[in-house]
Amino acid sequence: MFDYKLLAALAAVVEQAGFERAAQVLGLSQSAVSQRIKLLEARVGQPVLVRATPPAPTEIGRRLLNHVQQVRLLERDLQGQVPGLDEQALPERLRIAINADSLATWWAKATAEFCATQQVLMELVVEDQEVGLKRMRAGEVAGCVCAAERPVAGARSLALGAMRYRALASPAFIARHFAAGVSADALVRAPAIVYGPDDQLQHRYLAGLGVTGAFAYHLCPSSEGFVRLAEGGLGWGLVPELQVREELASGRLVDLLPERFIDVPLYWHHWRNGGELLSELTERLHRNSASMLVALQ
Repeated sequence: MFDYKLLAALAAVVEQAGFERAAQVLGLSQSAVSQRIKLLEARVGQPVLVRATPPAPTEIGRRLLNHVQQVRLLERDLQGQVPGLDEQALPERLRIAINADSLATWWAKATAEFCATQQVLMELVVEDQEVGLKRMRAGEVAGCVCAAERPVAGARSLALGAMRYRALASPAFIARHFAAGVSADALVRAPAIVYGPDDQLQHRYLAGLGVTGAFAYHLCPSSEGFVRLAEGGLGWGLVPELQVREELASGRLVDLLPERFIDVPLYWHHWRNGGELLSELTERLHRNSASMLVALQ
């Protein structure tokens, strides 16, 4: 039989990225949290954490975290049927990994009613759509929006649609860098904007034009900041069409090559044994995202 106080300590350390913040969340001393982790490791007979900054779960630690995530959700269902079991009567908190562009565009509209009717709080972990699934694999989140179709063991995936990205720049930037027209060579010479080290959209766009290799770019790990940099004339970049309809309509941003775009598929991943709460969220995402995202081909 698991001692869930020990598993809660493991989950807190990983989710809060350290022992000190985990102790604050659990209302314990840092020493007490450390002792619970050591006791858990003694009971399973091997380390559950890699003592790094931040601490990372080992393989057995990931399995235990997956178990904790699913138990939390199943307990929510049981509390709904037997309210007396919920001593604190606090709203459920769903920890979800999501890419920044979804968060900046369609996510709030798709989930607002769910959070209100189900009295759910969300803790959103922002990850690039190409790598967000690692949070599921590590057992750190109950669900994930990412570009990977294949789910991890014990989870399911649902196709939501695609976000259409277009190469945009300001009129002033275009006049400065593309006076002779937009070409592959001119795009390589002009500074681009890249969200982060895992963002490969600009690379894919240039590869589609036959260009490979290095190019100059600004790094901007903010969806809103990305658009403001492009609008301010600092560079060109791949931006979700959904995010900049007003800027395109007003001419503040211009599509460099209107016939070229990249559709990035998005999938919702959730645990199979996530209970009624995750099932309800999955249904709402499936229904609401269809009106905002591009249909997958």
